[in-house]
Amino acid sequence: MGLTKQYLRYVPSAVFGLIGSQKANVVFVRLRGGEQGRYVAVGACEHVFIWDVRKAEKVLILEGKKHEVTYLCPSPDGIHIAVGYEDGGVRIFSLLNGESNVSFNGHKSAITVMHYDALGARLVTGSRDTDVIVWDIINECGLYRLKGHKDAITQALLLKKKNLLVTSSKDSFVKWWDLDTQHCFKTMVGHRSEVWGMVLLNQENRLLTGSADSELRAWDIDYLEEDKEVGEPQEKKGKSFLDDDDDDDDENEGPNEEAEDRILSCKKAGSILREARDRVVSLIADPKAKVLACHGLDNTMEIFAVLPEEEIQKKMERKLKKAKRKAKSQDSSADGADIVVERKLTDEIQKLASLKASSKIRSVDCLLSPNGEMKVALLLQNNTVEAYSVKTTEKNPTGTKTSRLTLGGHRTDARTLSFSSDNIAILSASGDTVKVWNRATLQVIRTMACEYALCSLFVPGDRQIIVGTKSGKIQIFDLASGSLLETAEAHEGALWSICLSPDQRGIVTGGADKMVKFWDFELIKDNESGANKRLTVKHTRTLQLDEDVLCVRFSPDQRLLAVSLLDCTVKIFYTDTLKFFLSLYGHKLPVLCLDISHDSALIATGSADRNVKIWGLDFGDCHRSMFAHDDSVMFLQFVPKTHLFFTAGKDRKVKQWDADKFEHIQTLEGHHGEVWCLAISPSGDHIVSSSHDKSLRLWERTREPIILEEEKEMEREAEFEESLAKGDEPVVPGETKGEAEPAGKKTIETVKAAERIMEALELYREESKNLEQHKAACEAAGKELPPPAMNPVLVAYGRISPAQYVLDVIKKVRSSELEVSLLVLPFPYIPDLLSLLNTYMQQGLEVELVCRCLFFLLRIHFGQITSNQMLLSVIDELRTNTISKVREIRDVLGFNNAGLQFLQREIESKEDVMFFADATDRFQEKKRKRRKRERAILTIT
Repeated sequence: MGLTKQYLRYVPSAVFGLIGSQKANVVFVRLRGGEQGRYVAVGACEHVFIWDVRKAEKVLILEGKKHEVTYLCPSPDGIHIAVGYEDGGVRIFSLLNGESNVSFNGHKSAITVMHYDALGARLVTGSRDTDVIVWDIINECGLYRLKGHKDAITQALLLKKKNLLVTSSKDSFVKWWDLDTQHCFKTMVGHRSEVWGMVLLNQENRLLTGSADSELRAWDIDYLEEDKEVGEPQEKKGKSFLDDDDDDDDENEGPNEEAEDRILSCKKAGSILREARDRVVSLIADPKAKVLACHGLDNTMEIFAVLPEEEIQKKMERKLKKAKRKAKSQDSSADGADIVVERKLTDEIQKLASLKASSKIRSVDCLLSPNGEMKVALLLQNNTVEAYSVKTTEKNPTGTKTSRLTLGGHRTDARTLSFSSDNIAILSASGDTVKVWNRATLQVIRTMACEYALCSLFVPGDRQIIVGTKSGKIQIFDLASGSLLETAEAHEGALWSICLSPDQRGIVTGGADKMVKFWDFELIKDNESGANKRLTVKHTRTLQLDEDVLCVRFSPDQRLLAVSLLDCTVKIFYTDTLKFFLSLYGHKLPVLCLDISHDSALIATGSADRNVKIWGLDFGDCHRSMFAHDDSVMFLQFVPKTHLFFTAGKDRKVKQWDADKFEHIQTLEGHHGEVWCLAISPSGDHIVSSSHDKSLRLWERTREPIILEEEKEMEREAEFEESLAKGDEPVVPGETKGEAEPAGKKTIETVKAAERIMEALELYREESKNLEQHKAACEAAGKELPPPAMNPVLVAYGRISPAQYVLDVIKKVRSSELEVSLLVLPFPYIPDLLSLLNTYMQQGLEVELVCRCLFFLLRIHFGQITSNQMLLSVIDELRTNTISKVREIRDVLGFNNAGLQFLQREIESKEDVMFFADATDRFQEKKRKRRKRERAILTIT
């Protein structure tokens, strides 16, 4: 038997170079009682970064698993933050310690919006799958799924005053839902295109919507009184609730009309014109709905003020006086008593200011402090977060930029990466900057402005770096000073590839001008610094070719030079004479990357045709062609001193291959955009990769061996899980599909949980059977026999009873997955489970959990349970036990509640007791008054 070749696993080490992803929004958060407006949370691929905007530091990372973050929503108390992901999952993190204990899984695709209720007890989520789900955070379970929209949900708002929900969607409809009945009682059809944003104003008596035009439409909401509902339903039945002059009011929907009348009426109140002509991207209000912020696809954000009623009245009085004066001046005999000034929407909502950001705005969040200062956080398209301050109390307020987070990443995609010879520094270069990072701390050491970079390398000695640009120039930078030493005109077109010669005395470059140029390093006297010498490059030779050069590589023995051309071939030349040696042809599309192994025996090529080919350098024969990626292969590099190599593709994956055995070893998944390039450290212990998602990822080699069969098995499991997630929703017997459905979704976790419950029930059956046989044997023998051996599982759990073991297994199922797990259970297990639930109820064990399981099982298996005579007696017992135990719990809760209220009244009656928070507020108020007094004294003197 031959020895098996052992491979070592590479694992994700860190994500850096990213400030905020484009798919998620930006939100203000409070951290450990810190001041408001200081910390912002942004999605960063699968993680959430929390930045201190004042210090421009990352203070907390909420770590995700695999899928990209698409939406963030902080809880009303500021202690938690809900994070929505690309796969439809939701996780709730604590901002105190960064841990996540609650997760929900109900949507089939990306979360597009989330909203907490006023108490923070319920969470509404909307998704691209057109569904809206209401989750109970306290019980950690889904309440119901609301279906009705025909396109992605764009906003969902829970009302504070009533148990109502309003949702908007890209299908151009705004729907009102009664959450008591889980029914859509009203659909507003006043929009001609997608509704992109929505806010509630004026104590939830006005709705403002933004769509794909320059208008923000306002709708007046009139909540009908309870006593009017009963007395005069007929009178209201004929009313139209979108009382507009145009045909926007044809929205009453026959059967729903009466339901609308009973809950609320809604009519168009006018519209506000925005400066921008494109669609609304974000429309948000501060928590107290005093200011509005709105922006489109450009870099301008408009701020509107919602005036309070007293201010509007004063404004109307001034208008009326003006109108009377005007009428009197025109006709001295006119009486001003009959003059009426019409109240318009622009009198209630007026534009305050416009903010211009440095790039296109992706998302916005705002806060309004009691002194009228508005803090605004902007997440920009170019991987930047900007913070502004606007003083809304001024006559003509303007935005002041307070901070800008830029240092931690590139403004555009990093197209080239390189490692220093000591494995410590990483070089990344993008369309406008070159950054050098410390691999250990992931901090930026140097940032230097450059032209559009396409390739780069560290000069031997790691004191200078060379960058090849899109304009065909070579730029040389000094690392110590961060200065540009020299810019040399190298090629007339883009400089696609640069390679260091193995003797480290020079470089070779290949460009779009069909030339390969050889350069030698030289030290020349620097006129500026006097005695010091600086590095430059001297052009020595040129190789003219028939096609654009895409990639050049020296063989490590410096005997050969490989050049890939736009005609899909790779030409190999002798380095000394530049004579032609071999041509490698077989790729159907241009070869974008290639590399030669350390012993100059193999050459691997990666192409836009998605294939990787391995060739022998001795005769140019193709050893193997492998389908590598689902899109173009962008980069390829051998691990130093091995025949293993890595490839990066536009399919978002980095893969490791064995060039001897032609085997795929490992796939490194993590990037959420096309992977442009990668670099392997000289030791082979680290890999860094760059992607269109603006992130740089570091991967680390571990000592853990890879077993290829296990890797393939894991890949098959992942594919099965993905297919399961895309499968149909669980069908509840006896329930027809309607507007409201169960919130759960079948996943691999729910299937495994159901399997564990089934295994526990089978163990319970087996143990019960053994005990019965033992009892019968004792009766037959007429004496007590030694008990049968206990199941090893029960012994491991501390010799617990089989019934207790089943309860422990059910308790370990996630609360949000319990219903779907019970739904997967086949009916033959249900009778045993019901009798066990009866036992738990008699003993008063986990009454709430038992009730939840019991009610769900009765609902979904009602027909089969009622037709089974054996189960009727169990159900009868359950009814008696459940009612008595639930009454006991209710009495205990009532007693505790009354006790707490009594304590509260006692504390409130003692006026000398002051809570710490109240004392602090009072102290701050005194301080403010003292400052005002001091200012007044200074002004008088």
